[in-house]
Amino acid sequence: MTSIPDAEPPATGIRIVLVQTQHPGNIGSTARAMRTMGFEELVLVSPERFPHPQARALASNALPVVENARVVGSLQEAIADCGWVVATSARPRHLGDEPLTPWDFAETAQTRAKRAKVALVFGPERTGLSNEDLERCNAVIMVPTDPTYASLNLAQAVQLMTWELRKAGLAEVPKVSAKHEHPSYAPPTADEMAHFYEHLERVLLKTGFLDPRNPRLLMRRLRQFYHRAQPDRNELNILRGILTTVETPKIRTPKAS
Repeated sequence: MTSIPDAEPPATGIRIVLVQTQHPGNIGSTARAMRTMGFEELVLVSPERFPHPQARALASNALPVVENARVVGSLQEAIADCGWVVATSARPRHLGDEPLTPWDFAETAQTRAKRAKVALVFGPERTGLSNEDLERCNAVIMVPTDPTYASLNLAQAVQLMTWELRKAGLAEVPKVSAKHEHPSYAPPTADEMAHFYEHLERVLLKTGFLDPRNPRLLMRRLRQFYHRAQPDRNELNILRGILTTVETPKIRTPKAS
């Protein structure tokens, strides 16, 4: 097949994250799938075997993607500086919003990647992402495969998603308003959101609203709520300020009339 020589590259602020990849060949095949669609930033979370000759062999001419891949110990470390984190999952979820289609994700990602880093997260081959890892993501994508045979290998899934991203990147993307170009209105990073959730849980435990014997379900629902609300950095600072005044109330003197 021939490529389109004058095609514009997709947004560069998109990171592919592979969590606990079990077969090193899948890392190489993923690198090849990424490179054909113009993506080069790969982060590996606790891969079982890496570096490995099979990863290099299956990368073919995309070897630089493998060689420059960053290896980290946790998903939180991989996404700490990202403003929008999206998981891929084949399992229906009982909590949270409806999953995104690949094409809806791609259009949104191309717009968001111009303002903040976007991470697309893939889980281990046999099990997929854990519930704990899914909770760290802002949204979930499900590929509408044939329900009688929904099997995609890792590199196929990456190829499909990066193709949707490239296709969306070649289309006209609406201009982001001037308001959102200001740093205060940028999306908070995953690290900033994680600190907010820790702060929120601490305050809810202190006030007695959260049952310390079973905090997980409520916090999971609250995470989904704030993922859906998508507060900007300024709004998140307001929420953190409210939590701080609950912990340490301020005494304000009324103005004289």
